[in-house]
Amino acid sequence: MSRLLTLLSSVHALAGPLIMLLYPLYASVVAIESPSRVDDEQWLAYWILYSFLTLAEMVLQPVLEWIPIWYDVKLVLVAWLVLPQFRGAAFIYDRFVREQIKKRGFLKDHHDPHSKSPSGKGKNKFVDFIVPKKVDTEAY
Repeated sequence: MSRLLTLLSSVHALAGPLIMLLYPLYASVVAIESPSRVDDEQWLAYWILYSFLTLAEMVLQPVLEWIPIWYDVKLVLVAWLVLPQFRGAAFIYDRFVREQIKKRGFLKDHHDPHSKSPSGKGKNKFVDFIVPKKVDTEAY
């Protein structure tokens, strides 16, 4: 019986990195190389949510240490986010994250390039700061 428990704990220890990192890394590379934009959105949404989950875990570590099934719950949640049958990451991003980002004014309205805040300055300085400008490659 102890060998079975050792085997199960080893499989569980390997499942986390495989599901949370290795498969998403592989799928992200495949998505970048494919012409479809749908898979790009799924994997970008996954990395955004995984980063948020990791940051939340860092902040809540003292509390999560007292929840014995936290790692199992996280593994199931991340599996739902990762598996292409569910497209959980894209679903969560579309339903919740995108609304909060728009509500707080972090995204530009791409349909109205002249939208400005009442002060006359662009209202999305944060996005302008972190989004790289397009480089004219023909000039080089």
